[in-house]
Amino acid sequence: MSFRPFLALVLVLSLGAQPPRGLVVSQERLASEAGAQVLREGGSAVDAAVATAFALAVVHPAAGNLGGGGFLLSRTTRGQASFIDFREAAPASAHPRMWLKADGTYDKAKHHDSLASVGVPGTVSGLREAWKREGRLPWARLLKPAIHLARTGFVLTDNQAAGLAEQLPAFIRHAPTLAQFSRKGEPLRAGDRLVQLDLARTLRRLAKDWTDFYRGRTAALIVRDMTANGGPITAADLRGYRPVRREPLRGTYRGLELLAAPPPSSGGQVLIESLNLLESFDLKAAGPGSPMAVHLAAEALRRAFADRAQFLGDPAFNSGIPLAHLLSKAYAAELRATIRPDRASTSDPSRFTWEPDRPHTTHLSVLDREGNAVSLTYTLEESYGLKRIVPGAGFLLNNELGDFNAVPGLTDATGRIGTPPNLAWPAQRPLSSMCPVVLVKDGAVVMVSGSPGGRTIPATVLATVLNVVDFGLDARAAVDAPRIHHQWLPDRIQVEADLPAATRAALKAMGHTLKEVPKQGCAQVILVRNGHAEGAADTKRWSDSGVAVE
Repeated sequence: MSFRPFLALVLVLSLGAQPPRGLVVSQERLASEAGAQVLREGGSAVDAAVATAFALAVVHPAAGNLGGGGFLLSRTTRGQASFIDFREAAPASAHPRMWLKADGTYDKAKHHDSLASVGVPGTVSGLREAWKREGRLPWARLLKPAIHLARTGFVLTDNQAAGLAEQLPAFIRHAPTLAQFSRKGEPLRAGDRLVQLDLARTLRRLAKDWTDFYRGRTAALIVRDMTANGGPITAADLRGYRPVRREPLRGTYRGLELLAAPPPSSGGQVLIESLNLLESFDLKAAGPGSPMAVHLAAEALRRAFADRAQFLGDPAFNSGIPLAHLLSKAYAAELRATIRPDRASTSDPSRFTWEPDRPHTTHLSVLDREGNAVSLTYTLEESYGLKRIVPGAGFLLNNELGDFNAVPGLTDATGRIGTPPNLAWPAQRPLSSMCPVVLVKDGAVVMVSGSPGGRTIPATVLATVLNVVDFGLDARAAVDAPRIHHQWLPDRIQVEADLPAATRAALKAMGHTLKEVPKQGCAQVILVRNGHAEGAADTKRWSDSGVAVE
């Protein structure tokens, strides 16, 4: 399963006592421990998030990265919320028809598997921006664990070895990548030590001067690779990249205030709009995993994703995104009237109206002992991105421009979207599904969560919210419960294999089409109840996930 871009969630349910300890939850135990050690040394939640993220770039190359981008949402105990957009950006040569062949037909390989799919990376700049505003420990200290892990290596787990072996056929196409992630062309095994010396040298340069990625030796290595192989990113593109501070989206659900990811992420819009639609239904009475609860969640997601396709894109290129309307309770009431409790709606690619009665991302969550929280999701797009490292630099390139709409004007039942807001233009940031959110009540953070999973991210986050707020589950149960997803097109509910058979049968009787998947996302949750912080790593779906305690 591919782990695509970035999601985050922070829930605040009650005041209670301050959390007695800090926690870091991520997809790799070694990275979580790197962040927890920073907390032990007096670092802030942002310090821990930065250290964890750089460590993930070493031990979780499928999605942890220097060559990608994402979003970081933080909230302090003083109530200050901050959102940093470090999404990759299109180079100056980008245009809406750049993935079409000469005859006008779509070239999928160029869109997803070529250097033309690489966006200008934002991770290093975004993490630096977060540290500059909320960090306490020295910048170089935060990169120290990642440098050590890259230079001395780490022992591969079964998951890590299997992921690298699965990608070996793709790595073979690029000799430097094959050399870094195999033993002379043979797959690495669990128990082998993965040493990444070029990556260690890059990290050491960044520890001394983070601008090296955009103006120094690392930038020169990127540009040399692009120039030699027909890639579009130039030195000017790298010099011109900047992270953007944005205002989080705001909403409410059952008395809790939500802070969520704004465009160019669609995660906040989909999540808040879905919760607005569900707020008037008695989900608790229906019960978790019940046909009614799944049906209503799917119908809410269906409508929110249709609005995503019609309206959302990079706000710098789409000044008329009607967010206030989409997130309003009045609009939710209008849409709610089109949901039949006993029958599935129909998704129609030719319209965005409703008749009445109608992987490769990774996430980390941090909570420090003061109650400051960070929810950070970042990505390379597909698993291992372009499957191509920058020679001499040791990090993988993203293929994030694959998130731009492929064919202008073509929206069809397969799920291909061609609406104008997310077409490629120079410096535009592609629409994302990453979903950092914060729910607040009386000023105290009590839950931090998030997940990878591409377009399934908002649905996974929605499930964690409903499991805690409506169904009263603890962190472990909220993470382990079966998940579903609907994204408008294709018109079907994606269900995990352990969704009860009786629920499946009832959904089919309502007219839903189901598609079974073995797993969806990889939520990482911290929940504070009655002053006690509990962490739940999603070991059910990724066994290397881990919680580290301050």
